[in-house]
Amino acid sequence: SLCYYTCGGLHPSSFDLASFCPHAGMWSHAMTVQDYQDLIDRGWRRSGKYVYKPVMNKTCCPQYTIRCHALDFQPSKTHKKILKKVKKFLSKGEMPVGQCDGGCDGEFIIQISHNFSRPPCRKAKDLRKERRLQKEQQRRQDGGTLTSPNPTPLNPASSQPKTVEEFIADSLPDDAVHRLEVRLVRSSPPSPQFKASFDASYQVYKLYQMAIHHDPPDKPSESQFKRFLCDSPLEAETSPDGPDVGYGSFHQQYWLDGRIVAVGVIDILPSCVSSVYLYYHPDFASLSLGSYSALREISFTRQLQKQSPKLSYYYLGFYIHSCPKMRYKGQYTPSDLLCPETYVWMPIERCIPRLETSAYARLNEDAQAGDARALKDLGRTLVLHRRTVMPYAAYARKRKGPSDEREVEQYASLVGQTCAERILLYRA
Repeated sequence: SLCYYTCGGLHPSSFDLASFCPHAGMWSHAMTVQDYQDLIDRGWRRSGKYVYKPVMNKTCCPQYTIRCHALDFQPSKTHKKILKKVKKFLSKGEMPVGQCDGGCDGEFIIQISHNFSRPPCRKAKDLRKERRLQKEQQRRQDGGTLTSPNPTPLNPASSQPKTVEEFIADSLPDDAVHRLEVRLVRSSPPSPQFKASFDASYQVYKLYQMAIHHDPPDKPSESQFKRFLCDSPLEAETSPDGPDVGYGSFHQQYWLDGRIVAVGVIDILPSCVSSVYLYYHPDFASLSLGSYSALREISFTRQLQKQSPKLSYYYLGFYIHSCPKMRYKGQYTPSDLLCPETYVWMPIERCIPRLETSAYARLNEDAQAGDARALKDLGRTLVLHRRTVMPYAAYARKRKGPSDEREVEQYASLVGQTCAERILLYRA
């Protein structure tokens, strides 16, 4: 069933965007991974079994679907710091001081005891600049050029930037303090591994919601956790050219020294890995686990692509340019934003100037372009009525009482012609 909700302000918890911003939504009892892939490529997103689409031109905080080209991704300087920070914690047990939200890529806070008898610290780049100036001055005094007596030959391999996998795979010393293991478990239908770790995972979620989102203790209940992050309409599927783990909904569990400290909820779809949510134990907030898990999920996407060539994107959910704290998703480059009118992907760097001018913008630069999958024939929309599948044209002829054509047309326009002819819309 299709329903609409009005805006009541942006809630800090991303999954509550569906509850607080104007959107169209529907409950999905079962859905193929290809249908959901096509829906998220039209701006839809799921929260449990609830699938929703923001009304972009009416909300105060337009939410643009964003995807990262996982195969071309190179970690930024900030990403490298996060990866090194986690490695340092694992190898030496040093926990950085301060906290950083799960999705925040900002620097963590370092507390310093001031000693005014010592000269102030100088940045490494300033020291390098000073040494270059000294060498240049010496060269001028000598009236010639400086040459190294033993020039070091260039190593082409060393000039290649390290991949995210190389940072993650950097070996830890034999005497490393901690051991981190990432386990992938299917959440729907729940695998035996998922069932065995359910309570431990839920306890981490409860602590996270109370500490990070300030939920009262009774709000993150077990049933709410199941509805939000365990239930999924996606059917478990396999394919000859698909990944070995199959398609569907999963939890990536981060086990530190034998206990769960973080969980990344993801969907594996035909063209992408879609991030649903990340929660972690508050004691490890300063490790920037939100960013760290995103980097691990990008690496996981690249791994799956080796088995399934067309699975090459990492979807980060929604990018909200009008909310500065939500812009961090644009730092996973190269990335695209989905045009809300033509549903064509546009490079984010070409979208930013438009979003700086207006929170809502048509991102496609081609003024003549339209929606290639726009509704063209409402009569071919499939409906399920009295346990019988039929096109809407046949159902409308049988229907008694007020016409529901307007409602069905709204639904079919939002999902597009392709999905309208595949997904069954329930009619009482």
